[in-house]
Amino acid sequence: MSSFIGAIAIGDLVKSTLGPKGMDKILVATGRNEGAVEVTNDGATILKAIGVDNPAAKILVDMSRVQDDEVGDGTTSVTVLASELLREAEKLIEQKIHPQIIISGWRRATEVAREALEKASLDHSGDEASFREDLMNIARTTLSSKILSQYKEHFSKLAVDAVLRLKGSGNLSAIQIIRKKGGALFDSFLDDGFLLDKKIGQHQPKRIENAKILIANTPMDTDKIKVFGSRVRVDSMAKIAELEVAEKEKMKDKVEKIIKHECNVFINRQLIYNYPEQLFADAGVMAIEHADFDGIERLALVTGGEIVSTFDQPGKVKLGRCQVIEEVMIGEDTLLRFGGVPLGEACSIVIRGATQQIVDEADRSLHDALCVLAATVRETRVVYGGGCSEMLMACAVMEEAAKTAGKEAVAMEAFAKALMQLPTTIADNAGYDSAQLVSELRAAHVKGGNTSGLDMDEGKIGCMKEHGVTESYVVKRQVLLSASEAAEMILRVDSIIRAAPRKRVQDRGHC
Repeated sequence: MSSFIGAIAIGDLVKSTLGPKGMDKILVATGRNEGAVEVTNDGATILKAIGVDNPAAKILVDMSRVQDDEVGDGTTSVTVLASELLREAEKLIEQKIHPQIIISGWRRATEVAREALEKASLDHSGDEASFREDLMNIARTTLSSKILSQYKEHFSKLAVDAVLRLKGSGNLSAIQIIRKKGGALFDSFLDDGFLLDKKIGQHQPKRIENAKILIANTPMDTDKIKVFGSRVRVDSMAKIAELEVAEKEKMKDKVEKIIKHECNVFINRQLIYNYPEQLFADAGVMAIEHADFDGIERLALVTGGEIVSTFDQPGKVKLGRCQVIEEVMIGEDTLLRFGGVPLGEACSIVIRGATQQIVDEADRSLHDALCVLAATVRETRVVYGGGCSEMLMACAVMEEAAKTAGKEAVAMEAFAKALMQLPTTIADNAGYDSAQLVSELRAAHVKGGNTSGLDMDEGKIGCMKEHGVTESYVVKRQVLLSASEAAEMILRVDSIIRAAPRKRVQDRGHC
């Protein structure tokens, strides 16, 4: 039972962030970045940050991380649903119902709920205009519970435009998000090129058309003697000068090899020191140093080039290409823009905001929206949100439980109650009377109002189809399956045993 308590506590912790009127949490770092502050209402971010000792709570934290990696959103919903299932299971175990009977009932309930969700899903992928409107509604719904809710129209358009550029490939690494403090959230924009937050070297061309780009990961400092503890002893100053000349010659050879690739842009993952920078300037080559690893991987993807580290075979190296490279100003910073890249779907979203915390949270919110939209483009079915899908599944499970003989029926009813906790929490977080609203919602669904959900602006039951509150079918299905699997796994445990630490085996061969 102690394992249940930890998991339920985790659910209660993130419960208050659920829904359009959910509250945020401030995470204050300890240890190395002591005092660093993060403001967020993203379930996965909160759970990642808290230290958890309870084994069952750890299972829920892992589950929310998987939800975040798989579909990007629904991290809070999945944690709340799993913890509510365990709360219901606790009551059943107190009534002396065996865990295996509860699990058997839950499995039947999960199957019924999944079928009901699938039946209620809609697919407008055949009609481009309707599908775009579906995507806009999904983006609005996802962003309505985030920091971007007051600008959700602007950011929904940004996210949908960016994802539709991917032409169904769903390759989110082609969308780069750049965070820049300053300005307001509304100043954020989508650029159809690739932006790199780097500077061009001194006295080098500031704009290049028909760029042939060599992308490298190689040391461009003079090759110093890097053997630890080695010394070079010389008997005159002239010998030091000779060493320096030899190092310079070595560097010059390397730069000449690079220029032989017939590139006019050289982008390196590592530093480029003054001397090679000067040689590149003399050759009229634009050199960019310290392109961060994520940036350089993405750059290789969008320009169609390869990352190289040796330069002896120019014929075998694939250069990246783009139509123009130029400097652009964003706020007070200068960035490089790669226009007309071969991977036409590549684009960059620039997020502006008053403080670093706002910009970071906007980035997390937008990332959630992009992930959900990409998942929806791959699996085009949608369902209605606002507690509508949960109530629909709960009613289907209740109906099936009424026809089921035996103790499984009690477990199925408990599963339906746990599902109803999601709309209850959404209403509670908005400060409305959840008992009244959820009973009205249930009555509406029993009477056949399959699109009824909670209208959190008015505090009453409304038609989700009219309000355009749409969610991705994939996200909802993943929430249902992940939560029931995790809760079942915790329920199967009958005792927690402290394992002995692993013994180190002495390697007797090397004494």
